[in-house]
Amino acid sequence: MFKGSLVALITPMRPDGSLDEKAYSDFVEWQISEGTHGIVPVGTTGESPTLSHDEHKRVVEIAVKVSHGRIPVIAGAGSNSTAEAIELAQHAKEAGADAILVVTPYYNKPTQEGMFLHFSAIADAADIPMIIYNIPPRSVVDMSVETMARLAKHKNIIGVKDATANLVRPLHTRRACGDDFCQLSGEDHTALSFNAAGGVGCISVTANVAPRLCSEMQTAWMQGRFADAMAIQNRLVPLHDALFAETSPGPVKYAASLLGKTSEKCRLPLAPLMEPPRARVRAAMTEVGLLN
Repeated sequence: MFKGSLVALITPMRPDGSLDEKAYSDFVEWQISEGTHGIVPVGTTGESPTLSHDEHKRVVEIAVKVSHGRIPVIAGAGSNSTAEAIELAQHAKEAGADAILVVTPYYNKPTQEGMFLHFSAIADAADIPMIIYNIPPRSVVDMSVETMARLAKHKNIIGVKDATANLVRPLHTRRACGDDFCQLSGEDHTALSFNAAGGVGCISVTANVAPRLCSEMQTAWMQGRFADAMAIQNRLVPLHDALFAETSPGPVKYAASLLGKTSEKCRLPLAPLMEPPRARVRAAMTEVGLLN
């Protein structure tokens, strides 16, 4: 079971837009030293849509090598092409990832049956635990609880990253898919509320720059120290707000650059952050205590 604070890793890039493998390796090591419970390379936050297949695979390989079994690696392997997703899933398995994260197919707008067949085909082709990533605002489609329950019967489909921000959803998912189905929030603001509704952790954007706070919050919750967890949650709210002031990962990459972890470079079509959100990110980082 994957649980706690899992970080949706940014992909550090040099100012010219090329991968910064040294910065990436150092970033993964820092996440581990700060107490992060798991890492998720090449998801949306990792700019997977604009990485080449070779770059995508290399990022997974670095994450696996650096983590060296100390914490789980859940490799992004999603695509709106089933064949492409199968290729990425098989590579993640070969690279040594512990699981894969597969997003609902974007742009194509498949039916519920199309999503069932898509995820079933990937799970059949790659013998590795799979977490479904349901994020309607990005992919347009929303996997129903009924479809997820059908997929949960597959031995390789073990959970969901739920980015709907609908706190009724995990209640119904738990009833339909069972207590062992791993439910992870994909939305930082509702991380603790999601846990209260049946979740076991969060795949977090904010953990890129506040890994220790996110880890301590989830650990406090797991230990039943709810007041401590809620105090950290309240402290993090302005940072959650600022990191989505423009399209992610622009703000979080800028925040990471303020910590000296990487450049703020994102690949087009993501534009450089404008000054108002830059000021908002700096202010939030200072308020939370991450900058002097």
